[in-house]
Amino acid sequence: MKLVKSFPLFLALFLLTTFAKAQTASTGTLNDLSFLEGHWLGTYNGGPIEAGWTGPAGNNIMGYIRMIKDDKPALYEVFAFEQSEKGPIARVKHFKPGLIALEEKNVSDTYNFIEAKKNQALFEKDDVSVRIIYERRSQNQLVIQRGKMEDNKWVFADLFIFNRIP
Repeated sequence: MKLVKSFPLFLALFLLTTFAKAQTASTGTLNDLSFLEGHWLGTYNGGPIEAGWTGPAGNNIMGYIRMIKDDKPALYEVFAFEQSEKGPIARVKHFKPGLIALEEKNVSDTYNFIEAKKNQALFEKDDVSVRIIYERRSQNQLVIQRGKMEDNKWVFADLFIFNRIP
């Protein structure tokens, strides 16, 4: 009889624990972004574009993108992926040549983690205006896609296509 009375309590605790584990697993970690690691090169807007990302360490991944046009610097982007309770957060600062910041001193573009799949991660900008997919399509190709809302659904297009630099 005691077993029958305690069964609903046991079931509730089991479901609560399972749900909590599922919630934790879905938040994502920096390890979900480890596929970014490496040195990458592509072309954009008529010039070379170079990118590099570190592996996860110290609750962060650091990265950069360097755009060159007419053999001169056109734009720099500095990335910091930082682990939070909700998953990785991408913080991005943009600089013109001379390291002149495009954002305010204490401001960065912030993108929140939505989900990860094998060799792919989806982020959404704080103001919900843009989504970004980072995807390693093969061992030697990395693509960054930008998404925008069209007709109540997200539409993505390749923004940068990189090949691994040995």
